[in-house]
Amino acid sequence: MLYVISQRAMELESEGKKIIKFNVGDPDQPTPREIIEAAVEAMKRGKTKYSFYAGENALREKLASIHNVSAENVIIIPGSKWAIFSIIYLLLKNGGNVIIPTPYWTAYELAAKSLGAETRFLKTNMESNWKIDTEKLRNLIDSKTRLIMVNNPNNPTSKIIDNEVLEEIVEIANDNDIPIMSDEVYRDLSFVKTKSILDFSGNHILINSFSKTFAMTGWRIGYIVTGEKLAGKMMKLNQMTFTNVPVFIQEAALKALELKQKIADEIKKIYQQRADSTYKILSKTELEFTKPDCPFYFFPKYSNLDSEKFAFDLLDNGVAVTPGTAFGDYREYFRIALTMPEEEIKLGLEKICEALE
Repeated sequence: MLYVISQRAMELESEGKKIIKFNVGDPDQPTPREIIEAAVEAMKRGKTKYSFYAGENALREKLASIHNVSAENVIIIPGSKWAIFSIIYLLLKNGGNVIIPTPYWTAYELAAKSLGAETRFLKTNMESNWKIDTEKLRNLIDSKTRLIMVNNPNNPTSKIIDNEVLEEIVEIANDNDIPIMSDEVYRDLSFVKTKSILDFSGNHILINSFSKTFAMTGWRIGYIVTGEKLAGKMMKLNQMTFTNVPVFIQEAALKALELKQKIADEIKKIYQQRADSTYKILSKTELEFTKPDCPFYFFPKYSNLDSEKFAFDLLDNGVAVTPGTAFGDYREYFRIALTMPEEEIKLGLEKICEALE
């Protein structure tokens, strides 16, 4: 449903209609000039050829130093979607099931189902502040469970996993010798501190991306940190599929890491302000929601709402949101992405409030 709404919004824009796009988590900030210049300079130096399947050594070593691992544990990939698809492929191609807490990012379920993997959903709810019930997690695990997937901070709720709960999840996974795939693409922008999966023992997998932190969504570059065995399989999969992320893009990513603190602080400040103003506006409505721990999303609930119908009706009024059904069994919910200037956000929120009256 997320992609259906996005496609319809683009069609309306091509017809000349102005659409306030709350439906896409694509930062409206431009990619920082220094990052663009690094890519251009790399191309001028001839960095346009084939490269090593796992990624350039300089980038892998820099990421290894950040995460306190060996460079052999780091694999450069074309964005987090490829990471999710390839991990599910490598771990579940011979059968088994994957456990996914909900609400989840749409790509998790789509990737799992496209590969024929059995998906077991662990539903969380707003009433418990989206807390994962670890006892329910234990009960979902059996001898065929091959992977547990978590998104921390979460898309669409913008909530982090409490450190004590995360520790319990890791303990359960370790007791059953099951890897956790932790998607942490929003972690560097989090308004509150949260632990990484790499802060715990166990054979677990970190996914991260340059898309959100550095406003590089269209560059398609991310990375995986994992054990050497899975890293080796990932490298071979890269070799037989896309070969390598373009070297000039990797050089741009290396420059981004040099500027990481400055860029992350600036973008975090912008989204904290947007989140605060949105919170004030929505607090005056009958919508129920939790305060976000990170950019970019609000995931409000309106009793008895059919969010799919609501989303299509809103498009006629020039506003695109994503219905909650895109993220699991959440028909009364919809997702708002604050990836546009504040004045546009306020106008879009006004139209949403009018539509709910």
